Amino acid sequence: MDVTSATQIPVIVLAGFLGSGKTTLLNHLLHRGGGSRIGAVVNDFGAIEIDAMAVAGALGDSTVSLGNGCLCCAVDASELDEYLERLTRPSARIDVIVIEASGLAEPQELVRMVLASEHPRIVYGGLVEVVDAAEFDGTREKHPEIDRHLALADLVVVNKIDRADDGERVLRTVRELVDRAAVVPATYGRVDPEFLFDRRPNEERIGQLSFDDLPRHDEGDPHGHHDHLHSAYESLSFTSEVPLGPRKLMEFLDSRPEGLYRIKGYVDFGAHDRRNRYAVHAVGRFLRFYPEPWAPSDARLTQLVLIGSGIDADALGKELEACEEDAPHADEHSMWGVLRYVQDSHVQDAHVQDEEPDGLEGTG
Repeated sequence: MDVTSATQIPVIVLAGFLGSGKTTLLNHLLHRGGGSRIGAVVNDFGAIEIDAMAVAGALGDSTVSLGNGCLCCAVDASELDEYLERLTRPSARIDVIVIEASGLAEPQELVRMVLASEHPRIVYGGLVEVVDAAEFDGTREKHPEIDRHLALADLVVVNKIDRADDGERVLRTVRELVDRAAVVPATYGRVDPEFLFDRRPNEERIGQLSFDDLPRHDEGDPHGHHDHLHSAYESLSFTSEVPLGPRKLMEFLDSRPEGLYRIKGYVDFGAHDRRNRYAVHAVGRFLRFYPEPWAPSDARLTQLVLIGSGIDADALGKELEACEEDAPHADEHSMWGVLRYVQDSHVQDAHVQDEEPDGLEGTG
């Protein structure tokens, strides 16, 4: 589904303590991104080593450009805006940007910078926190701030689950610490990229070198569970010929359940705005709507895709059906809740409170 927000490049913050597997996950995304062009920003202090980048030589002190369009930048956080500007230029043809935070960084500061950015070509893509399941107890003892980091996350990848003595206990503990975030187990950092961003079809990169074409070294995993990544999440496709009531939809979004990580698609609000359909982009607790005029050839439908971990797709479908409302006339105040999350309205669309990224009410 080609959503309007896709014209803005999602910026994903990838965080986790040293040794959790952030770089392994990033390398996995680079190898499994299909035709997508990934801009990787490495926020680190000191030596930087990214195994997959070795095909292009050393990073040096600034950037390296790869054949598949991936641009890796070794930066101090203060330089982030400069690199976002470079990565979002149309000539770069980047589809998604991943900021790999330093293992000792405060992820909320990078999230703040992304949310506060005025770049019209980016949209917040979520905070992904990587946890080492095998060392989880020791990490919490040494770095008790991990509990706070988990509470901020939109998606938690419990990595090295195969090496943990009691992986199920670690998963239960993490789920108790998060605030509605999706929690997925992983080995070798393997999370389906579709969970994080919309992959372009491989055919679009004809004639280009891509990480997908490189030999994979799976670190001793003889079975290479490449084809089972989808088992970590569920998705729901919802289509309705009946318009949705804006108040009802906002009630649904305000109360969306734990584990529902992404919502994308188009909404028809019927009589409440007959001129426009509304593209919707939600990741974790972040939400934004994009009104755009209906084309004469458009079928007036609501089409949504919901992606999450541990979600009840049938129940969510029924809740969305309950949002249907074919009212012949609009209440003049009915769209106020939606317009709070429209970027071009006079309401700040990305607001952060004193200590941490706010919930749904604060990111509109």
